[in-house]
Amino acid sequence: MQGFGDYDATGLAALVRSRDVSAEELLDAALESAEKAKAELNCFSQIFEGPAREQLKAGLPEGPFSGVPFATKDLGVRLRGLPMTSGSRAFRDTVATDDAELAVRYRKAGLVIFAQTTSPEFGLTTSTESALYGKTRNPWNTGRTSGGSSGGASSTVASGVIPMAHASDGGGSIRIPAACTGLVGLKPSRGRVPMGPPFSENWFGLSTNHCVSHSVRDSAALLDATHGAEAGARYGVPAPQSSFLQASREDPKPLKIALWTTAPNGVRPDAEATAGLQATRLQLEALGHHVEEAGPVLDGDALGKGMMMIVSSFMASVADEREQAFGRKIGPEDFEPVSLRFIELGRTIPMAELVKTNNAFLQAAYTFETFMDEGGYDLILAPTLARPPVDLGVLSLAPEDFDAYGAAVTGFAPWCPVFNQTGCPAISLPLHWTSDGLPLGMMFGARYGREDLLYALAGQIERAAPWAHRRPPVWYG
Repeated sequence: MQGFGDYDATGLAALVRSRDVSAEELLDAALESAEKAKAELNCFSQIFEGPAREQLKAGLPEGPFSGVPFATKDLGVRLRGLPMTSGSRAFRDTVATDDAELAVRYRKAGLVIFAQTTSPEFGLTTSTESALYGKTRNPWNTGRTSGGSSGGASSTVASGVIPMAHASDGGGSIRIPAACTGLVGLKPSRGRVPMGPPFSENWFGLSTNHCVSHSVRDSAALLDATHGAEAGARYGVPAPQSSFLQASREDPKPLKIALWTTAPNGVRPDAEATAGLQATRLQLEALGHHVEEAGPVLDGDALGKGMMMIVSSFMASVADEREQAFGRKIGPEDFEPVSLRFIELGRTIPMAELVKTNNAFLQAAYTFETFMDEGGYDLILAPTLARPPVDLGVLSLAPEDFDAYGAAVTGFAPWCPVFNQTGCPAISLPLHWTSDGLPLGMMFGARYGREDLLYALAGQIERAAPWAHRRPPVWYG
């Protein structure tokens, strides 16, 4: 968004309110930058100029982000009358018949939805690459992944097209892209942000919606504008004691933070991730917090198998629906190789395995909460990624070697899924850059419902060690 790259979404909204710039000017700038980013980074699946202009013509509400251009991900948020492919050739002609509740709340906040960002097929991998749209590139190094499955969103925001974009997270898909591209990415507590209608949960409650952003305050203010129960929801998250934005403005009391260095599957951070952890620890201690190495002991095998069961059963259901719609069997012309393997497995899973999976996740939630209580910990710290952003192709859904692919996926960000399985919130912050200039985020997790504490610490760190001045080589702001 040329000329506006020094502003976050909150800052742009202030410019609109003061009439220093118009919403039309911001949209024009975003559209111009988006066309460049689409060509160079391949981060957009659709541009919605017509609907965005209509939104402006109809008049914007007086929301916290009134007039700010915004993009939703091609997965998880339906926009009535507009495409929703979920990154899959099997859904290339799908058009949403209604608005998601979250889209309604975005517009009420004044956001101008002008585009849709790329996702891998049904968010099934941690890099944004698909047979339908191709490879999305990282503006810090265009040969590397921008993360997944919200890699289109992270590439868009990190390159300065817009300051904030919708993202979703079923196993790390907000936090991983944020960590790969130098952004803030919070995964809210289960049930905090709407997912429907009609279905108020996805992947049996693992998945949730929010955003990636440059600033902590944008993330907090957007959560203020969008959180709250939706019709039919089975979960009720404790209401925050104050606004999340207010929490981000106030330094927390000295916290006790556990430093979690071994993931449930046994993976440990590489040298760069370890360096990031140690630098983060020193920063926390300089701010008056106490950090000690500790972590919950979780059943990594059960949790890993559980993710496989959930995703496979979901994909089998998707494939069954497509076969009914097509009137034929699905095949490699419809779904990618890894997806087809998920579908095949999902059609053979005994129902008892899903009960075992649910029990494993419940046990993990209990163990995590007990660990936090018994140790007196306020938060837990881990690297978002076990290693820096990998080359494009390594995490593709069309691998040459399925065993190598499996090892790459399970070893890339193995701490992230725990917070989906437990339902607890977690945030990735851009606190480390590698020796060759790549971002590598650090993640803080909290007890269920304590996004306020995450925002308080994130805001304090951002004030003490700002990152807004950092710009990738590919920049449109």
